[in-house]
Amino acid sequence: MTKRTMLRGLGFMLLGLSLLAVGGARQALAQKYPDRPVKIVIPLGPGGVGDITARILADKLGEKFGQRFVVENLAGPGGIAAMRAVTSQPADGYTLLLATGGIASSIPLFNQFPVDVLKELSPVTALGYFDCLFVTNAQSEFKTLGDFLTAAKASPGKLNIGTISAGGVQHLTANYFKQAAGVDVVVVPFKTTPDAIIALMRNDVHMVIDFYAALKGNVQGGTLRAVAWAGPSPSPAIPELKTAEAQGVKGFQANSWNSIYVKSGTPQPIIDTLNKAVAEFVADPVVKAKLLDLGIDSKASTPAAMDAQMRGDIKKWAEVIDKAGIEKR
Repeated sequence: MTKRTMLRGLGFMLLGLSLLAVGGARQALAQKYPDRPVKIVIPLGPGGVGDITARILADKLGEKFGQRFVVENLAGPGGIAAMRAVTSQPADGYTLLLATGGIASSIPLFNQFPVDVLKELSPVTALGYFDCLFVTNAQSEFKTLGDFLTAAKASPGKLNIGTISAGGVQHLTANYFKQAAGVDVVVVPFKTTPDAIIALMRNDVHMVIDFYAALKGNVQGGTLRAVAWAGPSPSPAIPELKTAEAQGVKGFQANSWNSIYVKSGTPQPIIDTLNKAVAEFVADPVVKAKLLDLGIDSKASTPAAMDAQMRGDIKKWAEVIDKAGIEKR
């Protein structure tokens, strides 16, 4: 055996030992994580669907790991403040982000979004999906989505759709529907859902598009009529209600979601640990029932699937924004 061969063999052996050491260190890291409190930062104010979801999650993860999971509300445009709060911390899994579909819709609204979400943050898993609901006044002539589309095509520019959150998922979903259906309607943004509902009851607008949780009381109370879901499939919240696509609006699919992200560079064993824990969380029958009451179809995902969802939604909303001529910031 030559000296060169011996040195090469020694090098491979040392490399193998170092890889084993790294693997062992990562395994040890995963086994002891978390050994102190974990913060979940959410880009929303208290009391909403995302906040409630985060607090249920925090309680369950706290029980599982024997450590406190603390929710911190950092509301602000585009979720920027919340994302910066996560990316400014070490990539160690102790500061999590509750990312929402609203982040994906906000990114293309900026000429230069201040956080590179796809590089600075890494997905862990989806938490759940929830769709916008299309409703009409229960006393109106629009008993189905087809009735609304027929009237809109017969009287271009005469019908109005009310939404909230100008530039948000609900508002963009209304514009997307308008584009996909090929109808000339006016999308009217309101400050709050109650404002939009009042306008609908007065027939100032002829349809409202918003999330199920915000409309549930009026739908169940009989003052509003649910006519379609915006998502790719019926929601288990009202399983008998068809989607807009199934009612003839070809290619129209728009849903929103909540998910967990971490700062990029977080060790994979920690991501795997969190992914497994959240999958158990969303599969819990009690949790599923609580979230479904908010209109959320709780589902976990792989990090890769969540990344694809984020990228696909950014692209879709960018196209909607451009076609609608919505001014960027």
